[in-house]
Amino acid sequence: MMLNMTVTGEDSTQAPVLLAHGLFGSGKNLGGLARRLAETRRVISVDMRNHGDTFHDADHSYAALAGDLAEIIRAEGGQADVLGHSMGGKAAMMLALNHPDQVRRLAVLDIAPFAYGHTQTPLIDAMEAVDLTDLKLRSEADRRLAEHIPQASVRAFLLQSLDLKSDPPRWKFNLPTLREQMPTLVSWPSDAPKATFDGPILVLAGAESDYVREPQVEAIRAHFPQAKIKFLAGAGHWLHADRPIEVAEAVASFFG
Repeated sequence: MMLNMTVTGEDSTQAPVLLAHGLFGSGKNLGGLARRLAETRRVISVDMRNHGDTFHDADHSYAALAGDLAEIIRAEGGQADVLGHSMGGKAAMMLALNHPDQVRRLAVLDIAPFAYGHTQTPLIDAMEAVDLTDLKLRSEADRRLAEHIPQASVRAFLLQSLDLKSDPPRWKFNLPTLREQMPTLVSWPSDAPKATFDGPILVLAGAESDYVREPQVEAIRAHFPQAKIKFLAGAGHWLHADRPIEVAEAVASFFG
């Protein structure tokens, strides 16, 4: 099974660009980047497995996520420039380590090949706690979700993946699998390839995020010795939303 994907831009002599979103997202989350890159490149935005309109599967390991990206690249000519944010960034890094010949250039947004200590399970608790019965309006869904999540920006992000046209309404995520594999998602596989990816890699990190600090920088350098790491002032983990123009221009310049 292949990931659901949206293709924008025109075919060119260069390899396509593949965009991989983060946890609880979809291909639409990187829409600003896709539009900028599509000015000169063919851009493929995917819904990762267990997200959006892509298939659900019990395996949500980074090896499986990287394999999905590799399948897309094989179907699109065998090589791509790849960008990933958060979970998608880890999947992109695993892809580069497992299939270095498929990745021309790699861009990673605010994540490292590192075992983090946080969890996103409370967001799963909140989504599962929302009564979806007779739900018709997104504003009403937001009101119900607000009983569990006070941050309006977080609710708006999650509600992008609430399918109100379904009968009954449903979340597009495979929440049981994401809950069961959350320890795997926030970690980094102990059986990840020990080899390094020696190709060009750009890591953009939010200066106000704690996802890329000294330990994570060391982990990046260990696997990706050519990495250029840039911290963006005024940006958090969602740096492409906080500093959209700066991120888009940096990525466009790096991919060429």
